[in-house]
Amino acid sequence: MSNLFELALVCREADVETVSDALMEIDALAVSVEDADADTDAEQALFGEPGMPAPKAGWERSVVKALFPSEPEATEAATLILAQDWAADVHVQAIQAVPEQDWVRLTQSQFAPVEITPEFWIVPSWHQAPPQAQRVMRLDPGLAFGTGTHPTTRMCLRWIARHAQRWPRVLDYGCGSGILAIGAALHGAHDIDAVDIDPAAITSSRDNATANGVTLRPGLPELARGEYPLVIANILATPLKLLAPLLCAHVAPGGNLILAGILSRQADELKAAYEPWLKLDVSDEEEGWILMTAERPA
Repeated sequence: MSNLFELALVCREADVETVSDALMEIDALAVSVEDADADTDAEQALFGEPGMPAPKAGWERSVVKALFPSEPEATEAATLILAQDWAADVHVQAIQAVPEQDWVRLTQSQFAPVEITPEFWIVPSWHQAPPQAQRVMRLDPGLAFGTGTHPTTRMCLRWIARHAQRWPRVLDYGCGSGILAIGAALHGAHDIDAVDIDPAAITSSRDNATANGVTLRPGLPELARGEYPLVIANILATPLKLLAPLLCAHVAPGGNLILAGILSRQADELKAAYEPWLKLDVSDEEEGWILMTAERPA
């Protein structure tokens, strides 16, 4: 099987777009950007939320990776990039072979059915549902975040499954693939608003809802109106703190607020941020992530 070759360049955030554009101009087959400090204490999350700056093109220290058909082409691309006046802070991390693979089959092999509870499973379209599954969500990996494999998603869905009721209104704030909104619909919820700032997430949520035979109202955050008996937000701690007054205002009397995307060490920060409106408690924990919940007094 023939190889592709990957060129990895380390650069500053300010150079990410220039480097990426230059690589595409010299016929890279694909270009991606990663955090050079991933899996270290210096790792940074990039996100965009209402009232916050738009997501950046890269990280403070980024790795821009490009695929080429041959090693000479990858080497020539590195030489051309490093020769540019603007590339003084760009460095070659590696040029290495990447075996060609059946990427569709490889991707499918990495997404097996996910157990949320013994009765509730997320099952990709190319798998059979387990015989014990009484509720099944069909969900394939796509552009928007949320396939049920991350602890934060599983904890939210477990909470929904264990507290299932016919919620008359639900708000999924930062819906991604729509997975939490669909989970609520499969457990009896009605009148569900699934909002996100990313148009790809809105499209993904609509398509996934159709695939699962449920009805959602996907849209931008402005779609969220009034109070909901259930409000769910699986984002990240920093935007969740900024969104505290907005999310709390959407929780109906006697309703529940479910927050995820929070590391265990961030629990006290979130409690303090929401204290003026609601009392948050940790109700689940998995792999260093926590689920925080609150109930608005009736």
